[in-house]
Amino acid sequence: MVKKPNKTQKSTTIALNKRARHDYYLEEKFEAGIALLGWEVKSLRAGKVQLTDCYVLLKDGEAFLLGAHITPLNTASTHFVTDPSRTRKLLLNHKELSRLSQGVHQKGHTCVATALYWKGHLAKCEIALAKGKQAYDKRETEKDRDWERQKLRLTRHGN
Repeated sequence: MVKKPNKTQKSTTIALNKRARHDYYLEEKFEAGIALLGWEVKSLRAGKVQLTDCYVLLKDGEAFLLGAHITPLNTASTHFVTDPSRTRKLLLNHKELSRLSQGVHQKGHTCVATALYWKGHLAKCEIALAKGKQAYDKRETEKDRDWERQKLRLTRHGN
């Protein structure tokens, strides 16, 4: 029996950090689990999360997500003391943690969160080892993006 594709299937992406792609060269990406509370999971399902100014802190052989803002739902957090921007632990194995710590100790490198998404029923965070861009690098990236867009327009109208 052939199953029909589910047309109501939603995207698994919860939130993206577009600013990280603008401000950094993303070099190496990792997938990390997140230690969340129940009300935070409900808020993630509702899409009430912001990753704009968040980054990853490596301390004592552990990784923590700082600055991610998860807005509590009115219905889910009536009897909890909620902290929307609390520090959340990232779940990585020892080899990934050592690669991240080696990368972060290089000059000009940092670790940023680029996306939150669902993998099955688990919330995952995509983190990347990143190198900061200068202002002229950002302008160059913008020019390249505009030129690619212009080429697509020309080929579309030329045919």
